[in-house]
Amino acid sequence: MGPYYVYILECSDHSFYVGFTNDVKRRLAEHQTGFYKNAYTSTRRPVKLLYHLQFPKAHQALQFEKQLKGWSRAKKIALMNGKFERLQILAECRNYTHAKYKPDRCS
Repeated sequence: MGPYYVYILECSDHSFYVGFTNDVKRRLAEHQTGFYKNAYTSTRRPVKLLYHLQFPKAHQALQFEKQLKGWSRAKKIALMNGKFERLQILAECRNYTHAKYKPDRCS
């Protein structure tokens, strides 16, 4: 079976929802109609499809969905806009404890 898709919706409250499906059109219709009454999007309709990416295997799509759910809003926006350099910058650890940002002890 396949293909499989990971998608990003924008909800009426401007939050993003990340999901996985094998039929984007059907799944979008389910979100729009509130098919699943207890779902995140059911009280945040209407929703708008902003992005989707196709995968040949379900496990690949599920892995990417899980990864995306952990991303910041800024990283999701960079991905959707094809700003891959910005995505790389946002992905770097900028915590002061990161080795890249520690003061040089030798100087």
